Amino acid sequence: MRQKLMTAAGIAGLAALILICQMLGTYLKERTAPDEKAAETTAGARRGCTVVLDPGHGGIDAGKTGVNGTEEKEVNLKIALKIKEILKKEAIEVVMTRDTDERLADSQVEDLKERVSVMNQAEPVIAVSIHQNSYHEESVKGAQVFYHSQSREGEKAAGVIQEQLNELQTDNTKKTKSNDTYYILKNTEVPVVIVECGFLSNYEEAEKLSDNVHQEKIAAAVAGGIMSYMSGK
Repeated sequence: MRQKLMTAAGIAGLAALILICQMLGTYLKERTAPDEKAAETTAGARRGCTVVLDPGHGGIDAGKTGVNGTEEKEVNLKIALKIKEILKKEAIEVVMTRDTDERLADSQVEDLKERVSVMNQAEPVIAVSIHQNSYHEESVKGAQVFYHSQSREGEKAAGVIQEQLNELQTDNTKKTKSNDTYYILKNTEVPVVIVECGFLSNYEEAEKLSDNVHQEKIAAAVAGGIMSYMSGK
């Protein structure tokens, strides 16, 4: 009899301990849930912000060739991938039109159509096409951002990205410029800008654009402009 009473007491004690543990678990969950929920909400909101990055050219289409032999397609891709990494660290979803050395179609026109299609289907907050410039006068240099004249959001995004680039290149006097003839600018259904990061026809700038450290600085400036634009939405 005594043994039965001890067994019953042991079972009751174990049940009480389990109940206490359950109550403590519920209490801790209630204390931490608001912070976890807030974190999940914030992360979810950031994940809902998509950016399309478009490294111009690719494959057999090298784009412009710099005075130092650098091919535009390579510089475009390297800078775009660096921008992607910066944005991803901020929990921003990034869609790339290409992430390898390839063209999206057999012809240039079809390639451009594919890029526009990717941009429109992704429905991003902003699409940014990365390019390098060229001019017949070697002295011309400096980054410049283009937008469509009928796109208020494109103009706004171009402005903040240009500002970041000009802070990086303090001697750059270039300003944003509207263009209604570039295929990507006139055929997208979302805000889009084209960033000409510099002139491959200028030897000094071509050398910088070929340098990994300078590419990282350009990427940081463009990414900073993108995030500044997004924060103002």
